[in-house]
Amino acid sequence: MKNENPLELMRHSAAHLMATAILELYPEAKFAIGPAIENGFYYDFDLPFSLTEEHLKKIGKKMNELKKKNLRFEKEELSPDEAEKLFKRLDQPYKLELIKDLREVEKKVTIYRLGNFLDLCRGPHLNSSKEIGAFRLTKIAGAYWRGDEKNKMLQRIYGLCFATEKDLTDYLELEEQAKKRDHRLLGEALDLFSFDQEVGAGLPLWHPKGALIRQIIEDFWIKEHFKNDYELIRSPHIGNINLWKTSGHTEFYKENMYSPIKIEDEEYMIKPMNCPFHVKVYKSRIRSYRDLPLRWAELGTVYRYEKSGVLHGLLRVRGFTQDDAHIFCAPEDLNKEIEAILRFCLKILKTFGFKNFEIYLSTRPEKYVGAEKNWEKATNALKMSLEKLKIKYQIDPGAGVFYGPKIDIKIKDSLGRTWQCSTIQVDFNLPERFNVTYIDKNGKKKEPIMVHRALLGSLERFFAVLLEHYAGAFPLWLSPIQVYLAPVGKKHYQAVKKLAKELSACGGSPVGGENVGLRVWNDELRETISYKVRKAEKQKIPYILIIGDQEMKGKNLNVRIRSKKGVKKMTRKQFIERVLKEIENKK
Repeated sequence: MKNENPLELMRHSAAHLMATAILELYPEAKFAIGPAIENGFYYDFDLPFSLTEEHLKKIGKKMNELKKKNLRFEKEELSPDEAEKLFKRLDQPYKLELIKDLREVEKKVTIYRLGNFLDLCRGPHLNSSKEIGAFRLTKIAGAYWRGDEKNKMLQRIYGLCFATEKDLTDYLELEEQAKKRDHRLLGEALDLFSFDQEVGAGLPLWHPKGALIRQIIEDFWIKEHFKNDYELIRSPHIGNINLWKTSGHTEFYKENMYSPIKIEDEEYMIKPMNCPFHVKVYKSRIRSYRDLPLRWAELGTVYRYEKSGVLHGLLRVRGFTQDDAHIFCAPEDLNKEIEAILRFCLKILKTFGFKNFEIYLSTRPEKYVGAEKNWEKATNALKMSLEKLKIKYQIDPGAGVFYGPKIDIKIKDSLGRTWQCSTIQVDFNLPERFNVTYIDKNGKKKEPIMVHRALLGSLERFFAVLLEHYAGAFPLWLSPIQVYLAPVGKKHYQAVKKLAKELSACGGSPVGGENVGLRVWNDELRETISYKVRKAEKQKIPYILIIGDQEMKGKNLNVRIRSKKGVKKMTRKQFIERVLKEIENKK
């Protein structure tokens, strides 16, 4: 019990409290499983009727009544035979199925009692129901028994649970803010992207403004890679099935890949990753130690099979662009390369406005390829690099990928939520499978170290995180429209056109490698000025310039700055200097 996370313990106990309440209210209920999860708990039930919101209120009320009774959590150990007899008498078929599995590996099984409810459970639990903190039942969902769609659909009740009422209230307020920042709603409101059933689930369509932001991100990404001595390469969207057999993807990754397509008499597969193509570029000629390190980057679009139930806007899609890179280096250069990647990665993430990170070092899983000594060497290299740069990290035991250990960098957004973005992975699998070598100083063949590296991860996912982080109010350098020009009346149109031309030619940020000046929207629609301002504010445009008689005749501008009240007067020169400096500083 000492090693248990106190909140996890409380949430697991709350799941049992909910089951106890349901048993009292609906004795015919059949119980499946009820674990603790992040921020709360759930329990799966088989009931002869469909649960509604009214049922949730009733169950929540009963839970509070039982909590106040200070019911004890009582533990008992039974043999599998004794447990089977018990749950047969209680008519609990799902528990009997679990006992059947446990019989193979356990001589004793653990039972927990809370009030009239008995559960097959490893525990541990709190001492009593009174120790459970603040909870709230939140939603009802369907769930197949054991996650298998061939099994019966059960009803799942989700709940939140926190140590105090204040913690629960704070979390609910945060959830409310998160709903307002939902990238799917913002994407529609700001006309950035959409999905269409006829196109296919999980396949986003980028609208002009969304595509422009994405292009700005990609251009910045490419420019920074050139600065850091990377070279760009490109690979096709499909590859012969033999490539994926050699790489091991058909063996280790088949469930995430789409079925082969036949071209003439050969089978091809849509790529789920870019890595094997990069290896093939490496093997296109003999490499010397003088060539290393090779740093190759690609914005490569990949396709992975995702069930429709897990698709979620841009956060979980079937086709996405990976900001991929692979470094081939001599073993003695591994530490130096990892340190460079870490510095590069943190710099990029900070430029996009992320300042707080959670960093994990993931070690060898149960199923792995390669020799243990190589795993140890690679893990130590990752660890030493983190420590040399004085980066705080946590060990995530057994969470490495089958081909090597890795560093995962999770960013914290403006609401304090964590998102997995960057990863640095050492790979023993592909160099061995593809017989990747270089000629060392003594003229002998040696195997290089291959490092997989993504800074942003999926561009689609990163775009969604960025959108929610800023609540759609992108910093000036990323905003698709940077300046909104609103003429008060028709007589001001010519002055606005002249100003738009001036702003569009005065510098700004590059797109596609070319300096396109400031991105300006000249709104000549016949609408009231107050309506135009509201329209621009809804589009979260950083600067609004209202052009009336005084602005047309004089040098001063009336400038409305996003998220600030009132109007600020500036000369044209002052305004241009301000926005160009803001863009240069990536603010």
